[in-house]
Amino acid sequence: MAKRKCQECGEEVMGRYDKRFCSDQCRSAHHNRRNQDVNNFIRNINNILRKNRRILAGLNPDGKARVHRDKLLDHGFKFGYFTNEYITKAGRVYRFCYDQGYLETDNGWYTLVVRQAYVE
Repeated sequence: MAKRKCQECGEEVMGRYDKRFCSDQCRSAHHNRRNQDVNNFIRNINNILRKNRRILAGLNPDGKARVHRDKLLDHGFKFGYFTNEYITKAGRVYRFCYDQGYLETDNGWYTLVVRQAYVE
């Protein structure tokens, strides 16, 4: 029977015939390396979403505020990233970053809101 080699470090693998790694560390290292690109992409998106939420929360300490688009952009807000949308019966579109939301009103002005329990 041929000796099996660890897929991560090349050491001899002892144990079950279908075992592919010599240790838990090699198994984890192999899977972390294999998933690195996907994990980095997801991590970067989550960082943008959290930053957007912090910006909205910082500019909306009282639960409702009105700010200009330029102020959001000055803080580094990225409008293309949000967690969900809520469309009212009147057709107004609120975009949320977790619990903090915004509604474009007019001429570059936005109303900032905090998500209410009745908003799904």
